[in-house]
Amino acid sequence: MSDETIRVLLADDHPVYRDGLAALLASLPGIDVVGTAADGREAVALAADLQPDIVVMDVSMPELDGIEATRRVVADSPHIGVVMLTMSEQDATLFAAMRAGARGYLLKGANQGEIVRAIQAVAHGEAIFGPSIARRVTEFFTAPPTEDTAFPQLTPREREILTLIAAGRSNPQIASELFLSPKTVRNNVSNIFAKLHVADRTEAIIRARDAGLAR
Repeated sequence: MSDETIRVLLADDHPVYRDGLAALLASLPGIDVVGTAADGREAVALAADLQPDIVVMDVSMPELDGIEATRRVVADSPHIGVVMLTMSEQDATLFAAMRAGARGYLLKGANQGEIVRAIQAVAHGEAIFGPSIARRVTEFFTAPPTEDTAFPQLTPREREILTLIAAGRSNPQIASELFLSPKTVRNNVSNIFAKLHVADRTEAIIRARDAGLAR
């Protein structure tokens, strides 16, 4: 990274917001907007090609969501810092972004100064969160584990299915209870195993019960 210029790639599927933010950042000294992406897959490709210092990434995007796009960008180019800029205030999304490698997390209500400070901080190796987000991160790590805070990398649906797995339900029983197709349940179970880094159902049940689910 140049001492004078931070090279930024923007990824957001809303063209008005994306173009407006690009114009705003490009007008500021010390920031060079090197590209924009309309979806997560394009963001990963452009990050690999352009090698920006920072990717400002939305969470909800087509083709590939911002969490998985962040994971791929950081895996391919660990020196690239990712700042999430999103409407999502959900704890599950926040912690999934952190686990994926994001070093900044701001809500889209953030003002120009907050966005610029986040870009500058992450470009210099720091981690930064918006004020309300930082407070919730602190509360999460100082509070005792509960069903609501266990496994933040899981989506609400995945946590619901894990709770039923921990209660001893089979996949067909889960499908019937949640009014889901067997294929949807199988896909969610596979995602749960991958996210928890467990080899099988027994290990997932142990992890879930240790965390207080389905007791």
